[in-house]
Amino acid sequence: MPGGRLTSEDRQRIAAGLAEGLGYAEIGRRLERPASTIMREVTRNGGPEDYRAERAAEATQTRARRARKDRPEVPAVSDSGYGRDPEAVQGFTEAFTALIAQSGLPRMEARVLAAVFTTDAGALTAADLVQRLRVSAASVSHAVGFLEQQGLIRRERLPGERRERYVTDDEIWLRSILGAAEMNATLAGMARQGADVLGKQTPAGARFASSAELFVLISESMRGLLEQCRHHLAARDAEREE
Repeated sequence: MPGGRLTSEDRQRIAAGLAEGLGYAEIGRRLERPASTIMREVTRNGGPEDYRAERAAEATQTRARRARKDRPEVPAVSDSGYGRDPEAVQGFTEAFTALIAQSGLPRMEARVLAAVFTTDAGALTAADLVQRLRVSAASVSHAVGFLEQQGLIRRERLPGERRERYVTDDEIWLRSILGAAEMNATLAGMARQGADVLGKQTPAGARFASSAELFVLISESMRGLLEQCRHHLAARDAEREE
């Protein structure tokens, strides 16, 4: 649904709009939603004359619970013939997803990244993700777009195949750390500018000057760590090729 799921406040505003005699298009404009979304919400929950926000929210939750109950269980990661314990794999995948989400990644994006990263191939199609995560294709598309912008996955199409695959590798963490280092360097530059504009002798300017020193220190430390990691990976790859 464009703009995300309808909230309790959205439903209250829909009810108020109906009470005013507004049409679906006008209510949609006020909520920045398509008229079709408003029409579907109202039609499924009593119609224009009998729509109640609280009752609509309860009905939506009931339908969602019923839908989850009716869906067949799909393992997060297939066994792939390695003799893995499916329950242990499922538990680990859920814990890994929760950890990624705690680091700041949105929940859906964390689920997609975990699903791709825990496969042996390190690649899944959109259809694979829809089946494994039991979500809509639109949710997968949005999550993939975000992860691609962050450099956490990339798209590829194998020769002779029509469908794209979403791919990750063991260097995503390096790219993530590099992105953080670049952001720290940017923050350091902005903090130095703030110190100059506000005056380093003023309380605000001194605060920015101190922040700039901290950001520079963190950025340099991260870049040093990245260089060590690159040397380590290069040596590891060279050993594997021998």
